[in-house]
Amino acid sequence: MAPLITREEAVRLGELEEHAEIEALVERAWRARVERFGNSTDMCSLVNAKSGGCAQDCGFCAQSRYAEAETPMHAMMDPEQMLEHARAAEAAGAHRFCMVAQGQGLSKRDFEKVLAGARLVAEHTDLKRCASIGHISAARARALREAGIQRVHHNVESSASYYPEVSSTVRYEGRLRTIEAVKEAGLETCVGGILNLGESREQRVEMAFELAAIDPTSVPINLLNPRPGTKFGDREFMDPWEAVKWIAIFRLILPDALFRLCGGRVENLGELQEVAVRAGLNGVMMGNFLTTLGNTPDEDRAMFEELGLNVARQPDNGSDPRPDNRSGWLQGEPPDPATALADMPDAATPGGEVDLGVRLWDPSKQLRFARKDSVPPRPDGAPNRAPVPRAEPAGWGD
Repeated sequence: MAPLITREEAVRLGELEEHAEIEALVERAWRARVERFGNSTDMCSLVNAKSGGCAQDCGFCAQSRYAEAETPMHAMMDPEQMLEHARAAEAAGAHRFCMVAQGQGLSKRDFEKVLAGARLVAEHTDLKRCASIGHISAARARALREAGIQRVHHNVESSASYYPEVSSTVRYEGRLRTIEAVKEAGLETCVGGILNLGESREQRVEMAFELAAIDPTSVPINLLNPRPGTKFGDREFMDPWEAVKWIAIFRLILPDALFRLCGGRVENLGELQEVAVRAGLNGVMMGNFLTTLGNTPDEDRAMFEELGLNVARQPDNGSDPRPDNRSGWLQGEPPDPATALADMPDAATPGGEVDLGVRLWDPSKQLRFARKDSVPPRPDGAPNRAPVPRAEPAGWGD
């Protein structure tokens, strides 16, 4: 479906500052979301299957070899480790699971591990399956599909006009070629970006309409969580109402896409996360992110349930199109929230109560953080930055 607003209207809406006006915009976005998706949700969880040492210079990312930042460091996980994380995600109530690897292309050995992991997740869970592994060819996209992957994530990160500030080693055109290869293989696409990288309001609108032209199945929205020692490490967090406003604007520009809020939502939105859901979200990235922590799964489920949305998992091994296959997402009956947990394999204890035993990925406990011994100069010549210390208020400590 075409955008519900024009570029000119989107720019005008981007200038709203009064909370009452933003709340009215949120209600407009909520109506568009409910009209197309009813009470269905699409909750995702990920595993950082390969972390650190990325050869690219993306200015927001601590995993870049050019960033002076501590970051989790580990080689590609074994397929069995990926399955362990998938089972934890399913127990937490996720509908889908994404295997993520840093970099812009995997070695043949690492790619084979991702394929094996996808097969295990398809065999042993009822999760829908996604992968995010950088640039891929049409042949690799077909291999992912044959292994059971249903959707591939590959962000554009920002608008085409601002993108040169984001990365000088990963070409915007290359990102588009990967997205086309994914479509050619018959896979669903997950394409979004990051807000608050320094782009203008007009460039945010530009990105949204570029995404509308790509027509992805899913659009993940990230809000910059500045990592000290990266190019964007000194940026301030986004104002929560500003973030909510732009989520609603993106929903009106991309009315048929599945929207999920991902990295930076806790730090940028705080208590307005529930308002952000009403601004048009279908789901969130549950649990933790690539190098930072998120909400607990029960907090995430509660945000959606309070709006009357159905967060129950589906015991269908990803085969039932409801709720998130655009060709027929409303087929069948929605899962019953009252019985969803009780039906979960191995969840019930001898006493009958449900014991999830969830261990979602926690970078502070499960991975080794390491400071890079040496950091080469950034290819774009920009410095890495850290947050600017805030001045103490007058009279502090008196």
